[in-house]
Amino acid sequence: MTSVRQILEGKRTPSVISVSPDTSVYEALELMAAKDVSAVLVLEADRMVGIFTERDYARKLVLKGRASKATHVGELMTQNLLTISPSQTVDDVMEIMTGNRIRHLPVVERGQLIGIVTIGDAVKAVIDAQQQTIRQLEGYIAGDLSAG
Repeated sequence: MTSVRQILEGKRTPSVISVSPDTSVYEALELMAAKDVSAVLVLEADRMVGIFTERDYARKLVLKGRASKATHVGELMTQNLLTISPSQTVDDVMEIMTGNRIRHLPVVERGQLIGIVTIGDAVKAVIDAQQQTIRQLEGYIAGDLSAG
């Protein structure tokens, strides 16, 4: 079973992308576009205080008619984040994300933020594991047929 640590090690963007609560929504969106991510963690003095996602932008800013340059991330971020440890499995990730209708899970080890896992990361890990199982089964079948 794939662990969260293995998922983090395989990510193309392993570092945590973050902003402070007083960053403007516009600046956060610029950063998200430049890094090709759909969310940034919100840190205050190296402490995780929230997450700002494209969903937060669409539902909390656009639909309320607010301006992205005049609004701070801290006003719109999602607080009270769920987290996961690196020793947990991709099944744990999928269960937490599905059960809570979220797409991003910060990874915390011994109280320190070490990464973030997305729904895309989890799906990729599941697909990779399934492909590996298929290759093993194909090898087993081919071995049995050639031995007969």
